[in-house]
Amino acid sequence: MYGKKSMGVQRATFLIDKAGKIAGVWPKVKVKGHAVEVGEAIAELS
Repeated sequence: MYGKKSMGVQRATFLIDKAGKIAGVWPKVKVKGHAVEVGEAIAELS
């Protein structure tokens, strides 16, 4: 942009458990199938 390089937008999802600790990280999120994958990880926590 205007001669400047930029990284752009990076999306990531962090799953936090009841104790406030990070239970899962998904860097470079792609929309297809992501919700299902996160849902399965949440079910495993319960």
